[in-house]
Amino acid sequence: MGFFKRFFGLEQGPGEPRPLSDESFEFEVLQNKLPSVVDFYSLMCSPCQVMSGLLNEIGPDYMGKVNFFRLDVTKNPYTASRYNVSSVPTVIAYKNGKEASRFVGLMPIDELRDWIDEIQ
Repeated sequence: MGFFKRFFGLEQGPGEPRPLSDESFEFEVLQNKLPSVVDFYSLMCSPCQVMSGLLNEIGPDYMGKVNFFRLDVTKNPYTASRYNVSSVPTVIAYKNGKEASRFVGLMPIDELRDWIDEIQ
């Protein structure tokens, strides 16, 4: 049963992006002492699924240094609108409660690692 939970995103591994909601965003991201990377995505978006896989792969390498989150823009339109997310996937890095950097679309894994290293 564990395979199916992981495959369908119902179970997450250590360091992998945790789900966010409009209600939890401020506490989990803006009030967090560690830098946070938020993946704004939609389940109907194929590139979003690829980005999700990349973040799942590298997240464990940053445990204790960077928090990773996912926010479904379809279910949480307030936060997506508040941060001017008009296209998915959009990945935004927050540091000290403020946006530090963002990119839209896909990024190769090596460049993604470099981007995350810059926000630490």
